[in-house]
Amino acid sequence: MRIALALLLTLIALPALAGTPVVLKGAPRAMGPVTLADLFDGAKGAAAQTVVGPAPTTAANAILDAGQVQLRAKQAGFDWDNPAGQRRIQVVAGSARGGAVRSAQALVWSRNIMAGEKIEASDLEWSDVAIAPQGAPSDPDRAIGMVARRPLRAGSAIAASDVAAAKVIKRDDTVNVAFEQDGINLVLQGKAMSDAVLGEPVEVMNLQSKKTIEAVASGPGRAVVGPRAEELRAQSSSQPFRTALR
Repeated sequence: MRIALALLLTLIALPALAGTPVVLKGAPRAMGPVTLADLFDGAKGAAAQTVVGPAPTTAANAILDAGQVQLRAKQAGFDWDNPAGQRRIQVVAGSARGGAVRSAQALVWSRNIMAGEKIEASDLEWSDVAIAPQGAPSDPDRAIGMVARRPLRAGSAIAASDVAAAKVIKRDDTVNVAFEQDGINLVLQGKAMSDAVLGEPVEVMNLQSKKTIEAVASGPGRAVVGPRAEELRAQSSSQPFRTALR
């Protein structure tokens, strides 16, 4: 009985088995559906052939969600800690052993998009034919989550004027305005006097005093004043592409 108990305690104390560490390749390539072996140095064996994404083509790279790839790798017995904090992984068409690889020149729309539609990752692809307009985004993350300003045609190069930040507050919305500093938390309710995107100034009329204050939009139906408002303004100004689209 004592031996069995000691063995049980030993097993409980053992750490979980770690997977095989792998490193993301600098320029992943694939000739078919993307596998873990295409993405990582150190991924070997049958588990390395786990498919994690569609095949890239000469017309469009495969763009994979880094979090999903990390999860699939772990399930297959590989550990990738994503030290760079990547959100997406691009895989180009070509041989992993040095075959010809296309040179992507511009991001284009992968489908026809209606005005007002939210941009998803699947709406973007790379093209080696299209010429990027001046000021066009070279990073898909800078367009994803925004909304189309007008109807967009599949295959056309993405321009800065195509999209705009989604409005989180609309005129006449009821808005909760918060102030936080040194442990003090105050919230008042007011009415928005204009539309606003995240990080943009918005005038809010206090429903009780009827006075108007300037706040900064912090989310749907929410705004802030004080130090937090200045932080949001600074974050907004650090994203020139999004700021230019307003």
